[in-house]
Amino acid sequence: MSGPSSLPDDMVPNPRRLLSGGAIDPRILETLHRLIAGGQSAVLATVIATSRSVPRRAGARMLVVDDGRRIGTVGGGEMEARVTEEADACLADGRSRLLDYRLVDPGAGDPGVCGGDVTIHLELHMPSSKVLVIGCGHVGRAVVDLASWLGFHVVATDDRNEVADGLAGGLAEDSTVEVRPGRLAEVLADVRLGANDHAVVVTRNAQVDVVNLPHLLATDVGSIGVMGSLRRWETTRQALSDNGIPEADLDRVISPVGVEIGAETPEEIAVSILAQVVGHRRMT
Repeated sequence: MSGPSSLPDDMVPNPRRLLSGGAIDPRILETLHRLIAGGQSAVLATVIATSRSVPRRAGARMLVVDDGRRIGTVGGGEMEARVTEEADACLADGRSRLLDYRLVDPGAGDPGVCGGDVTIHLELHMPSSKVLVIGCGHVGRAVVDLASWLGFHVVATDDRNEVADGLAGGLAEDSTVEVRPGRLAEVLADVRLGANDHAVVVTRNAQVDVVNLPHLLATDVGSIGVMGSLRRWETTRQALSDNGIPEADLDRVISPVGVEIGAETPEEIAVSILAQVVGHRRMT
């Protein structure tokens, strides 16, 4: 009997505890660290249990990277090909897996003839999602605080240097929040936004949004939320459309941003916005 089983995140076994022996290869972990730091995702495949004759013993590891590379090996052949296919599925659906393979009878669907059994744990590693907060006023500051507390990598920007500097000056010494004053086009030249990231636009007026949104829409950012009334968004959208922005691109924007909870204070508005961001992250 061979195949995968998917586990809830809080029930996924820790390979460090399950391994019967063997130290973790530091080269694999160093490579994994570099990949995550560079914004890539990868699956760490670890042989955690074996019996009888198998190609690799407990402790063997392989990385499957989101760009198609494989680093290391868990045994090669048909079994490794199946592990790679399951790792690609992990990258697609965001769930770790346990794989059980019997290597006895290829005619019965087994991926080998060594005569043993092997269990492999697939552990997904992804870089922290970024939240780019555009606008460092009262609401922007509340969004920065809450997003940071929720574990997002937060980048905050404002075209008013004194406002951005005011936010930066109020951060704790150990804060990981990046504050980047200046025009958004310049900020985006240095800040890479991907499908797992989110942009929260909480600026002072629609004119600023008309300038900024084309730059955001040129990225692969996963969600774009704009604060303001429905009427403000209608005005902004019409101006962007008049400037030649395709309707399909404008449909990517969520405005008014946030879950409807009757929020009034900056902190309540931040809760509303981040609830929507978390929902987007969990359900896509």
